[in-house]
Amino acid sequence: MFDQKDFAKIVSFIRDLYHQPEGIIPLHAPVFRGNEKKYLAECIDTTYVSYVGEFVTRFEEAIAAYTGAKYAVAVVNGTAALQIALIVAGVEENDEVITQPLTFVATANAIRHANAWPVFIDVDHDTLGMSPSALQEFLEENVSIENECAVNKSTGRRIKAVVPMHTFGFPCRIDQIIALCRKYNLVVIEDAAESLGSFYKGKHTGTFGLSGILSFNGNKIITTGGGGMIITDDKTFAEKAKHLTTTAKVPHAWEYIHDQIGYNYRMPNINAAVGLAQYEQLVSHLNIKRKVAQTYKVFFENEFSEITYIEELADSHSNFWLNTILFPDKISRNQCLKYCHEQGIMIRPAWRLMHRLKMFKQCQTFNLNESKKCTAKLINLPSSVIV
Repeated sequence: MFDQKDFAKIVSFIRDLYHQPEGIIPLHAPVFRGNEKKYLAECIDTTYVSYVGEFVTRFEEAIAAYTGAKYAVAVVNGTAALQIALIVAGVEENDEVITQPLTFVATANAIRHANAWPVFIDVDHDTLGMSPSALQEFLEENVSIENECAVNKSTGRRIKAVVPMHTFGFPCRIDQIIALCRKYNLVVIEDAAESLGSFYKGKHTGTFGLSGILSFNGNKIITTGGGGMIITDDKTFAEKAKHLTTTAKVPHAWEYIHDQIGYNYRMPNINAAVGLAQYEQLVSHLNIKRKVAQTYKVFFENEFSEITYIEELADSHSNFWLNTILFPDKISRNQCLKYCHEQGIMIRPAWRLMHRLKMFKQCQTFNLNESKKCTAKLINLPSSVIV
């Protein structure tokens, strides 16, 4: 059993790690030490502060080049990015989208924004991302193929897409998920909101499926304040995503012509200016976060062998967005949460599983044993870039 002395040791270690003997240590704070103010001033001087401007284009090109995607479309946030990616992928009203319950609520919200229904399947304990074996079991037991479409035998609805998430920046076994989805004619849209800078078998997360999405919220490795990105290798997909997020406006020198119901979701130039400056520091941020992760790993291995530190898979390269540990039991986890918060250390539990939220209780679930176990014991540690 753990006691207050153990929790005090964890607090002391984190304060030493962040060179902060007192005050609040946040979970993940943004760092602004580059060209942010310079680019903001340039953006304001041009008066192009909305979604038209060179910083949007430059930021999109930079992210596309870094991830290896052919196209990138900047939008207002990751939720909007996922909603639009699902719509462009052909998800229609009352379709179903398979995802995981261990995720931020935005994943499930975006599926509902696209007028579809999430189906929740289990995660792997070592990646915290969608389990290929759980997906295979669900598909074999619950899906029939009718007119080349996957149909859920329990609900009668078409299953159109699968949205695996690279949880806390740890790549899931995305190649196995892709292979399974091909057999059932399912589109894969990767929720890579937390995994900018993470690679699986040498390829960036978000580039395995038809499309992937990224987030640049204030707590991400780089931020635009609020912002997201759709990445894809499909030119037609990218063009449609850009069109829909720009109110579906048909280009014309002066006429206002819109050819379908669109969305005002494009990222403003002023946010992209911050994003470009942040991008210039991405590699530095990633290097620092890897050192932080290694320091955490050694500490818990040496001091608390009962606590599991989540590591990247052998064929993965994680951005270590949030360092994650699993306590041996829920009681100790909760005691640690309470003590650390009292001491100003903003550790966090995992999100409440999606199927336990009132708006998703009616959604189908399938064998969530690992999700439940992990959620009961999980803590995210302060993981900001050390300045």
